[in-house]
Formats: sequence, C-alpha cells, structure tokens
Amino acid sequence: MKLKALAMVLKIEMLRGFATVARSGNLSDAAQTLGRTPSAVSMMLKQLETHLGEPLFETDRKSKLTALGSYVLEQAERELHQFDNTVKAIEGFAKATHGHVRIATVPSVAGTIIPQVFSRHINDYGNLDIELRDMDSSSILHELSRDRIDIGIATVGQKNVGLHSQHILSDMFGVICAPTHALAQDRGPVTWDALTNERLIANSLSAGITAEPSTQLHDRALLSAHNLASIMGMVQANIGVTILPEMAVRASNSAGLVFRPLAEPHARREIHLLRRAVSPLSPAARLLERHILEIAAEISQDTLMGLRA
Repeated sequence: MKLKALAMVLKIEMLRGFATVARSGNLSDAAQTLGRTPSAVSMMLKQLETHLGEPLFETDRKSKLTALGSYVLEQAERELHQFDNTVKAIEGFAKATHGHVRIATVPSVAGTIIPQVFSRHINDYGNLDIELRDMDSSSILHELSRDRIDIGIATVGQKNVGLHSQHILSDMFGVICAPTHALAQDRGPVTWDALTNERLIANSLSAGITAEPSTQLHDRALLSAHNLASIMGMVQANIGVTILPEMAVRASNSAGLVFRPLAEPHARREIHLLRRAVSPLSPAARLLERHILEIAAEISQDTLMGLRA
C-alpha cells in the first residue's frame, strides 16, 4: 500500500515537472518555477520518457513538443488541475473555509443570535454552504436523532439521549400585553394572582412552565396559538395577554407591545446547543458552533448586567 501511494506521488510530480518545462520552453526557467535544479528537472524528464518509451520534446532545447509530448501535456494539465482542486478542497474543509453545515434553531434564536453571528463573521463563511431552519424544540430533537442537522439550538426535554448538550442561555418568561391594557400601566414583575381574571392566549412555550398556578391558568385558557405572528396579532388587538420568553418577543419585532417579567423565579426557558454525541462535527460546523457560543455568551452577559443595573 505504501509503495502504491509513493508511485502516485512520483507520477504527479513527473507530470507537474513536464508540464512546467513545456510551458516555460526551457529547463532553466522551469527549474526556477519548480524550486529545483535544472539537472534534477532534466533527470525527471528522462525518467518519464524512459517510462513512456518515446521522447516528449523534438530537441534538447525543450522548446518544441513531439506529438506524444502534446498529448501528454494535454492530459497532464487536466490531471494537475483536478489534483490541485482536490487538494484545495481538502485543505479548505480542514481549515473550515469549505463545507456544508445544517443548523436548526428555535425561532427566537434564529431572530436574535444567528443574525448577529452572520453579521460579525459573514466574511469567514464565504465558501461555506450554511442551511438554516427554524422549528420548535421537539422537531429539532427529532431531526438531530435522524442525523438530518449538524447543530440544534433548543430547549432540552426528556428525549435527549445520545446528544451532547451545552447550555448557552437562560431566557425569562414574561407577560406580553397591548400598550392600552391595564397590565401595561406598571413595569414591575407580574404575579400569578394578577393574571387570574385575564384572558390568556396560551402557546406551547408558556405551557411548559410547570408551576401550579401556571397549569391552572392554562387549563382555563380558551384561546391557544402556536404561530408567533398570530399570537402577537391577537395581543396587539387586545384580545388577551400571552406569556412568552423575552427573546421570543424581541425576535418577533412586535413594536409597541409591553413585556413584563413574571414574578415566578423558576419561569425561565433554558436554551441549549445540541449535537449528536457519536458524530464529531466538521471543522466548518465547529467554527460556526464557536461563533454561536461567543455571541450567546455576550447576550447572556448583557442580560445579567441589565438585571443588576
């Protein structure tokens, strides 16, 4: 196996040396281009001609090709072009400048963290093929289990066996209401008691809050929606109030709506970066993962400073 690999390297170098001489028209210039001595280049040509059994040049001056030489040059240049492109592709993949990365994330992250990642690092992704999808956490876990995505950003449930999970953000839940709503007149945290008589627009995210008052509130809810635009439209029309994580509100660009955090200390959504534990990420995916973690850390720090202010 080693001898076969060595023979392939020599063949490529012979073809490269011959093609360089043929394009240069003389040994001296070709030797300088190749970084070798003229005698070494001449010996390489002789080895190639001996192997073929026919001369490649009509004279020793190397200025005119024989018919065989013209044919070999045509084939050599095609082979060298393919070989060089293959080497560039391999090196590009290893250096994370080439590749295909599939990401799936919850909509709130798709509308906040990911745009900042692309805005700051877009020049690093010039030759990357990045496929971005937004979906709910359950669908992301399903896609990861089927190896249909490389990176997932979601809340973690019970179905995370076989996944590597890294916590990146803690997102507080709050009440969202129209600016004319009674709850919009204050800015402090909202207690569960304050929501007792409110018309709740339930959603899949708020339904995940396990506190008993939240469960009772959702059991009484007459309206339920899953699409963020629909939820915000109903809140904007003052049909009712809803409960959502702060990032989801920020990503929806719902200008004018009021967000008040819940007084419930455990009403937070924990967001994780996920990938299959048994499948190592490609260099390109690792690069993107690192950039996502950097931006998420900055957002977390800004949020923490805002809470302390």
